[in-house]
Amino acid sequence: MIQAVFWDFGGVFTGSPFHLDDYARSLGTTNERLLEHVFGRYEADGDHPWHRLERGEGTLAEALEAADESCRADGIEGFSSEGFFKAMSGTSSDERRDLAVSKVRELNEAGIRQAIITNNAKEFGDMWRQLIPVDELFEAVIDSSAVGLRKPDPRIYRLALEQLEVSMPETSVFLDDFEPNVAAASQLGMHGILVEHDISAALAELDEFIASK
Repeated sequence: MIQAVFWDFGGVFTGSPFHLDDYARSLGTTNERLLEHVFGRYEADGDHPWHRLERGEGTLAEALEAADESCRADGIEGFSSEGFFKAMSGTSSDERRDLAVSKVRELNEAGIRQAIITNNAKEFGDMWRQLIPVDELFEAVIDSSAVGLRKPDPRIYRLALEQLEVSMPETSVFLDDFEPNVAAASQLGMHGILVEHDISAALAELDEFIASK
């Protein structure tokens, strides 16, 4: 049986921060180049300002200043925190959030334990927790900025498994919108599900996997 389901937050309950094509075009660049300037190589875990931010070692202001400097060094003018976050919010929808929350409630009623594993910033804590009833829905929140680890570091998944007392990773599921994060969970034995633009496909895969066990 499936004992636990672990959810990413941004990109699952909200739109994905990795699909900012319109904003990138407005700056005269590509989505891939913009993301590299803001997030660095996101699948890495190094000294990039955004990586440090998500491990609770740096500030949002430092990360955004570094992103602006990196963009300008590449000839990209006009990057701003306001434009960047507006573009991120534009990928969200109430329908997406409602579908995900409804599934969490359904799994809670079925007795499946659930938690969030999120790469996040301390400065975002109050904001993102207001979007859904986090404490009502989940037994635990593993926030990278609080625990000092960020996906896809395998230690953050092991910590999440420990918090929900899951001894066999193969009895758990992990949903995320970033493929390397899903791959890292799968390497530990968890069943990884990639959430894409239409969350319905990921939720259907979740249902099918649970039903097969």
